[in-house]
Amino acid sequence: MANLPDHLVWTLLFLLLLSLSRTSSSTFTLFDVLDFGADPTGAADSTQAFRDAWTSACGHGDIFTTILVRSGSYLLAPVRFGGPCKSRHVSMRMRGATLVAPPDYRALGRSSSWLSFNGVSNVSFHGGVLDAKGPSLWACKDSGRDCPDGATTLSFTNSNNIRIKDLMSMDSQMFHISINRCRNVRIQGLRVKADGNSPNTDGIHVQLSTNVLILRSDIATGDDCISIGPGTQNLRIQGVRCGPGHGISIGSLARSENEPGVQNIIVKNTTFQGTQNGLRIKSWARPSNGFVQGVHFINARMINAHNPIIIDQNYCPYDSQTCPNQESSVKISDVLYRGIQGTSATPIAVRFDCSAENPCTRIQMRNVYLTSLDDEVTRSSCTNANGEALGTVQPRSCLYENS
Repeated sequence: MANLPDHLVWTLLFLLLLSLSRTSSSTFTLFDVLDFGADPTGAADSTQAFRDAWTSACGHGDIFTTILVRSGSYLLAPVRFGGPCKSRHVSMRMRGATLVAPPDYRALGRSSSWLSFNGVSNVSFHGGVLDAKGPSLWACKDSGRDCPDGATTLSFTNSNNIRIKDLMSMDSQMFHISINRCRNVRIQGLRVKADGNSPNTDGIHVQLSTNVLILRSDIATGDDCISIGPGTQNLRIQGVRCGPGHGISIGSLARSENEPGVQNIIVKNTTFQGTQNGLRIKSWARPSNGFVQGVHFINARMINAHNPIIIDQNYCPYDSQTCPNQESSVKISDVLYRGIQGTSATPIAVRFDCSAENPCTRIQMRNVYLTSLDDEVTRSSCTNANGEALGTVQPRSCLYENS
């Protein structure tokens, strides 16, 4: 190029920069739901507009496509966002926007999910509020009338490389977020809000999924803040506040005889305030080939929490006449409780109710200190539980050690 005339050099550089500019601009495309007819006042249904925006973004050939949801309130019926997509990455940005369910609970209640993503990869969900208008369905269930089961607010199924950040989910009819048969999921800055008596409103439910990360989230709901179902592997939960709610639970397991196990779970730097349970593992008392292995509960703060530490292998929330009343075959082993401190609302702060058929093994308590608000002595209760206690442990450990 040194032997070319200067004007030709500058011409070639200009053409090169122009080509790069065109290439760069063609890798990113924005799709505004308003351009597809969405109504930001919430007066008219915007379901079709969101569906059309997804179809365009997902089917576009650019590397990055973004669905922009501007500030406002958008009325949505149940909608499915399917893949695979031509775009390598689809982002939905909703800062300042609220998606609102129809006022009649039956509009969602007959569907399994309100907003469902199936078979997608490299999808991110940023900001916004999801208002599922759950209280009317909760009231129906409380009255004993014939009511639909209700819908999960946001579900991802058979999907990979999912990011959910700074989202708020409120008043879900059923689960707030469900992760099912997914890989590589990151949830960060989630806020969940529902009444403490709202039925089956788990904050996040994970099952049959691997490599899931849940960070710095605040969950207040009427059921498990996070529930971990069969087939969950390599799950890390860190910096989560729970309450009200039923705690962070592995299970319930042994719903069926053939189910995959749960393994490699880390729950770290959590806070439980006024919850019905703290750190819980639960299984039905019936045959199953399921298992729980390699679980680390590290640095949890309990604030007047019921059942701060509990393994319940006779789980049954129904009338005793309808319970299985058998022995759980779920094998629970290699569970660590380290740095669990605070106050218990129940005299028994540590309860290990394990199976006679498959006793819990290799349970380790290390530096656990749980007291009561009224200075009463807390106790532990063990049935068929093997393990060891290290460091300062209060209440005194009741684990038995194999000789």
